[in-house]
Amino acid sequence: MTAVLEPPAASPAVGIKSLELEITGKCQLQCSHCLSESSPQATHGTMTPADWRTVITDAAALGIKTIQLIGGEPTVHPHWQQFTELGLSLGLHVEIYSNLFHVASSWWDVFTRDGVTLATSYYSDDPAEHDKITGRTGSYVRTRCHIREAVNLGATIRAGIVEVLPGQRVAEARAELESMGVKHINTDRARAVGRAMLPGSKPDLSQMCGRCTRGRAAILPNGDLSGCVLSRDFPAGNVRRTRLAVLLRGKEWDDLAASIPPLRADACPPNDSGDCDPANTEACAPAFGDDE
Repeated sequence: MTAVLEPPAASPAVGIKSLELEITGKCQLQCSHCLSESSPQATHGTMTPADWRTVITDAAALGIKTIQLIGGEPTVHPHWQQFTELGLSLGLHVEIYSNLFHVASSWWDVFTRDGVTLATSYYSDDPAEHDKITGRTGSYVRTRCHIREAVNLGATIRAGIVEVLPGQRVAEARAELESMGVKHINTDRARAVGRAMLPGSKPDLSQMCGRCTRGRAAILPNGDLSGCVLSRDFPAGNVRRTRLAVLLRGKEWDDLAASIPPLRADACPPNDSGDCDPANTEACAPAFGDDE
């Protein structure tokens, strides 16, 4: 366990409330719409554990309130619990965005900690439809089982439903989640990023919800800083070369923020999902994955 640290010296706030930390691209699933194109064959990237600890410490010093561990599947990373402990010791709220395909029994002690929330994605009440989207047979049963366990153990959990397929049983998925006791449920459409991008098309900021850089930021597995994980193709520097505080006050970040289209009512509906509101803050979207 990481030792409790004294909070770092305060630093002028940079207007970021939530920081997404995409600590790995590795995942047991291979979702058809995955924005990071994660898979079992992917890697943890070039960020070292020391790099991530520096980012977390810098985030606290900047007055950022929430970090979100995402991927890929964050629990695949061998140091995800250390990152969680460090964040908590610095007074940060930590959200773990997991597909809940695999959960070791010891992890429930982490998921139910004060200051920790759990987030996941759910696609359908039909096992075959859910598994078709995730690309892994049995993912529906295992995720559903772990959602029920999270509720029973009193973990703070929310779920995002992303509409990927025509006629997908989104309403039925919501009803099933509600029947299991999940109280925070959001829905969204798949964005044309990563595997959901049309063949021959190029990354386009028009796909963004309008909240990227506005209260949120993300660090990718290679250290790139982006407005959120969805705007990953438009980096504004790299934390392996330049400290986070410098990047968030730099010209590249300002230029990126200026290029993000204004928030539109039809771009981010009120019941928007984890694809656009990962930590229930004014922020934009994760992918999901998992470890085994």
